[in-house]
Amino acid sequence: MKHNPLAVALKGPRHCLNLKNPVMTASGTFGYGLEFQNYGDLASLGGIVVKGLSLQPRPGNPTPRVAETPCGMLNAVGLQNDGVESFVKEKLPLLPWKDVPVVANIYASSAEEFGELAARLNGVPGVAALEVNISCPNVHAGGSLFGQDPGQAAAVTAAVRAGAPDKLLIVKLTPNVTSIADIARSVEDAGADAVSCINTLLGMAVDLRTRRPRLANVVGGLSGPCIKPVALRCVWQTARAVKIPVIGVGGIACAEDVLEFVLVGASAVEVGTASFMRPDAAFRIVQDLPRAMEAFGVQSLDELRGQIKA
Repeated sequence: MKHNPLAVALKGPRHCLNLKNPVMTASGTFGYGLEFQNYGDLASLGGIVVKGLSLQPRPGNPTPRVAETPCGMLNAVGLQNDGVESFVKEKLPLLPWKDVPVVANIYASSAEEFGELAARLNGVPGVAALEVNISCPNVHAGGSLFGQDPGQAAAVTAAVRAGAPDKLLIVKLTPNVTSIADIARSVEDAGADAVSCINTLLGMAVDLRTRRPRLANVVGGLSGPCIKPVALRCVWQTARAVKIPVIGVGGIACAEDVLEFVLVGASAVEVGTASFMRPDAAFRIVQDLPRAMEAFGVQSLDELRGQIKA
């Protein structure tokens, strides 16, 4: 069988997920995947990470929820979704999950709820992996984010691991911390097979004419090309701190960006805000990746991974 130079194996201590290429989609930017099927072949992607799922449907935050910023955007959508049951019964059967791995991003307000949600998805064959959003407030800890404390991050990871022992487990890390490496090590020790980083940075935009915030929620998550330097730094630090695969997220808009993340240690990437600028962004990056590899003399991603001379 001919070797695929784009192939990636997300090999954790318990599970391995094989991708035909390293280009995945970022949760919250690609809907359930179905919304983008007119812009390219979903099966051509390395993986589809669907928008965040909760146990019960959520209406999300009041509008306005999105504001454009220089080289990026702010969002405070509020994790609007139809709930896990609707996804499993109505959305997942329509996705080409036999041809491309579908990753369910999940979030909850307590470790116990995370475990319950994971258990609901553990026996679903169309779900290849779970991505755990620990940038959520813990209602039992005064609203602090799970991802900002190693102990809380580990507790969520352990609960999801116990609820879904049959699924590859990815934990999505927040950059809004003092040491992302400490959080990464804590979730690795608690059972994560991989980590993805980064989630959005906390930001704010204001309107001088109205003297009001541009988001109804006042603050929101900053994403896009403007956060790429932060994401690269976080991936580099995380890849040096853990043995499990790291998935790079943040400001990826072209094939060269993918190679940069691989260079600092990423095994795969997730394309997010670029899909708002061009709905075909992820598909285009997959097509452009072989050209970029040839231009930079990269024979395979394995030979480039983590080879930054720092």
